[in-house]
Amino acid sequence: METIEAGNKGYGAEVAVVTYCKGKREVDERSKSRILLSFGQHGRELITSELALRILSILSEEQFLPSMDQASLNSTLDKLIIKVVPMENLHGRKLVEAGDLCERRNGRGVDLNRNWSVDWGKKEKDYDPYEENPGFAPFSEPESQIMRKLAISFEPHVWVNVHSGMEALFMPYDHKNTTPDGLPLQRMKSLLEEVNHLHCQKRCMIGSGGGSVGYFAHGTATDFMYDIVRVPMAFTFEIYGDGTASSRDCFKMFNPTDLASYNRVLNDWSATFFTIFKSGPLHLGEIHSEASVLKLDKLVSIDEYLDGYLMERRNRYGKKMEVLELGMQEIRTYFRLFLLSSVLLMFMFCSRISKSKCSRPIVSAMPL
Repeated sequence: METIEAGNKGYGAEVAVVTYCKGKREVDERSKSRILLSFGQHGRELITSELALRILSILSEEQFLPSMDQASLNSTLDKLIIKVVPMENLHGRKLVEAGDLCERRNGRGVDLNRNWSVDWGKKEKDYDPYEENPGFAPFSEPESQIMRKLAISFEPHVWVNVHSGMEALFMPYDHKNTTPDGLPLQRMKSLLEEVNHLHCQKRCMIGSGGGSVGYFAHGTATDFMYDIVRVPMAFTFEIYGDGTASSRDCFKMFNPTDLASYNRVLNDWSATFFTIFKSGPLHLGEIHSEASVLKLDKLVSIDEYLDGYLMERRNRYGKKMEVLELGMQEIRTYFRLFLLSSVLLMFMFCSRISKSKCSRPIVSAMPL
């Protein structure tokens, strides 16, 4: 377990990351399938972090899945490295626990699932700043910066962002009513259909987030993971929702309120994730060994220096290191600035030449 910290403009955040790996991690890491799971991105969705703790409890053999053979489970886990973020939005969670049961944003009012760079900042006609505030820029929030750096350094083959509010299994895209084409779609859809059959009794909605929910979400983590980090299989899971709850009763809308429902959600969805652990690498096929990410960890943007985005990572041995990375968003921004400044300089140069030609005195060719 390690804690990653970041901060800017007087606001700081920390995210705990738990890494599970059996066997010799350093030797076998590149041959294993890598899975990254994030829970608790929205403060009011408390049940998601409860599921994270249940999965970690099973991985550490404090609890067991009654329907799964332990030998088969161990054989599956031998081939995996799993990173779990049990609570991405710690400050938002604290606000909920203090009584603001409808709060989904972080500690300074930004929706962390609108703060990523893919289609960032676009607002629909029904835009609600309380629900969807994207922040003042892509990755303006320390929590999003931490998750971006974690994903780029880990290079996962499977990403799952876990939410509540309904029961659904979503693939990209959230910001438009389309899904990826060809083989990637087939792989993701096949895995989700297997999960829906085994664990949702076919009641979970399957499709793109943008095409299924009824609204487009711009600047989401899953779209960034698929388009920029190039994660072969990127998903958003919605694990619980009470459609009968009043819009004012956010706790009931997003979380089970009785013990039987609570246990059912944790049992069903923890089994779902172990199916993902087992079947996900099989659905990846040849893509498993080819998935890679552009290495940017040796670069740093000027913006991150000026805004104090540099982070310290602390692990259980007390080691500290700075993590420096220049994101794709910064590369595009600086490239646009370069092009713009080049055009302006060219325009100024041509204008100066034109002006100097017009201002020359006319000299007669014939002597007077």
